[in-house]
Amino acid sequence: MRLELRKAHVTGLEWGSPTRMENGVLYVDKEGLIAALSDDDRIEKWDADLARPGESVRIIPVKDVVEPRVKLEGGESYFPSVVGPNDTAGEGATFVLDGAAVVTVGPIMGFQEGFIDMSGPAAKFSPFAELFNVVLIAQPVKDLEKHQYEEAIRVAGLKAAVWLADCCKNAKIDAVEVFEKGTVAEELKKYPDLPPVVHLCMCITQGLLHDTYVYGADVKTCLPTLLHPNEVLDGAMVSGNCVSACDKTTTWHHLHDPVVSELYAQHGKTVNFLGMIPTQESVVLAGKERASSFNARLCHELGAKGVIITEEGYGNPDSDLCLNVNKCEALGMSTVVIADEASGTDGASQGLADATPQMTAFVSCGNVNEMLEVPAMKKVIGFIESIAHVSGGAAESLRPDGSMYVELQSIIGSTCETGFNKSGSLWV
Repeated sequence: MRLELRKAHVTGLEWGSPTRMENGVLYVDKEGLIAALSDDDRIEKWDADLARPGESVRIIPVKDVVEPRVKLEGGESYFPSVVGPNDTAGEGATFVLDGAAVVTVGPIMGFQEGFIDMSGPAAKFSPFAELFNVVLIAQPVKDLEKHQYEEAIRVAGLKAAVWLADCCKNAKIDAVEVFEKGTVAEELKKYPDLPPVVHLCMCITQGLLHDTYVYGADVKTCLPTLLHPNEVLDGAMVSGNCVSACDKTTTWHHLHDPVVSELYAQHGKTVNFLGMIPTQESVVLAGKERASSFNARLCHELGAKGVIITEEGYGNPDSDLCLNVNKCEALGMSTVVIADEASGTDGASQGLADATPQMTAFVSCGNVNEMLEVPAMKKVIGFIESIAHVSGGAAESLRPDGSMYVELQSIIGSTCETGFNKSGSLWV
């Protein structure tokens, strides 16, 4: 597979018609954007707003973050089987509005959304504070079922991202990234002396608005499978969950999976990168045992000597994590875990809800329970009262002056367990 990501760098964001890129500035036709989403009768009213790096703006509660992209060659539209047709992702050329994002916001339906601050102490914990964000605010029709509302707003975010990119696809290209790799058999033959490595990507798949999708299929109903790295970097995986904000793997994170990109960079040099296995985190023991057995066996059948395991969420997924480590190690494969910790506000408690002596290489993405005071912002996009129901927030978190006292886990992407974050933990 050969994939080109053709990037136009976004350095400014304004309202303007028509939607276009001009001298690095993304101009968005607000009426056109809302009209592109108006075909879903589950949403009573759409609105849109803009948020730029450094502004005194708080966005809450955030559902998903999506990078604007569209296929130029090798497929139609984007996000196959969700927005676009069921094409295989990862081939041809894709246009990217680099530095921009679509952020979806709406009245909270679950207890695990979060917020983005574009400036202040919370901004340093989220990559989205550095992006030029087009924010969609959805007001659902009365008495709409929660899962219907969540589906509507998440699909709308994907559609909006494709619409923006499609409007700008003739813009000047500032950079091109090329990703090219053969089949597993070809790469094993090509690099016989390099250790074969697999990325095992654990995904929240627990139902009740906690789901992840691969080519439009709900991963909780699927057995583990192998994806070419290009598929991951080209929209095959999308987020559909309300997991705690800190370690939610948003759609943007899937498109920028740092484990995939770093292993790709080392492919043919220090490792032989075989691919990624997206796998479920079941809510029942039998499901955890079944998935972990399939994961280990698939890695082993591929010839892997090393497995890098990333988690999503914490709590009962820690059992899936330990099972994956145990079964891979039992088959002779070395494992490295990337995950965050829930160690209490003082950092003194056990970081995971489960443990195993086989887990000897652990990269910590930080303590989700760390407390943080964030000042009031001049502007709030969304529903500030949602902080009362956010993981890491409470009714008393919001103060009369608009400032908040919250746990780190209330900030979107602050301890993302793919490693795309700026926080970690020092072990002593």
